Amino acid sequence: MQIGTNTVFGGFAILLLVGCAGEPFWQGDAAGPVAAPRQATRPVARRDAAPPPPAGAETAEQFDTTSVAERQTAARNTSGAWRALGRTVATLGDPADPGFWAKTPLVDQVQAGRLVDPATGATVKVQLRPLLAERGAGTQVSLAALRLLGVPLTALTELRVEVRPS
Repeated sequence: MQIGTNTVFGGFAILLLVGCAGEPFWQGDAAGPVAAPRQATRPVARRDAAPPPPAGAETAEQFDTTSVAERQTAARNTSGAWRALGRTVATLGDPADPGFWAKTPLVDQVQAGRLVDPATGATVKVQLRPLLAERGAGTQVSLAALRLLGVPLTALTELRVEVRPS
């Protein structure tokens, strides 16, 4: 049996869309109801946050409104101990949401953290935001953070999510 290219790409597109939705596509089964989702806190706006992209933005450069100083700070490799929360498959989040952030089911509250690309060792400091989804559902990452990591914006990339030990 031979599978056509359109079938493969169509299936991949469906999986990508489901993964980007941030919500499970299933609603439980006959065995019982789905567990209630965790409560999420809303991100707190930062005074130093990058401005939103201009109306009509079309390119990654136009959507990424972070300053050179913000990029340098986010990319600065901080020494010291970090605690891994887990590995996750990362996808591009809302490109119109500026700054360095990751929405992940690996955290229950907004907190500082970093993402590490295990393939290259590249790191970026981000604001970790809760994502109401199952732990293995994946993580949505800001355009600015993905660009600093140097990963393709349309790829599904495995990243390590880390926080400072308490």
